[in-house]
Amino acid sequence: MEEKQMQRAHKLVLIGRKTGTVSGISDVLSFDENEIVLDTEMGLLTIKGKNLHISRLTLELGEADLEGKIDSMVYSERGHKKKQEGSLMSRLLR
Repeated sequence: MEEKQMQRAHKLVLIGRKTGTVSGISDVLSFDENEIVLDTEMGLLTIKGKNLHISRLTLELGEADLEGKIDSMVYSERGHKKKQEGSLMSRLLR
């Protein structure tokens, strides 16, 4: 049997610049209260704002719920921001 990794559909929903849902995430590269960087099926997604929080993260499903004041969302090509210390999960589990 040939195994194929299914590509998750990328979807971005933003409600009133306060909450949002992102699907198609393969990794969280970094986050703090002012910036979240996600590796998605469509490239890197950098979200900037204030008091940003990831209220739900399910990497198995490739989904995240975001909260805070969202000022900007910018896509860039993969490799633009390098993973300097591994993924978020690997850094948390050290």
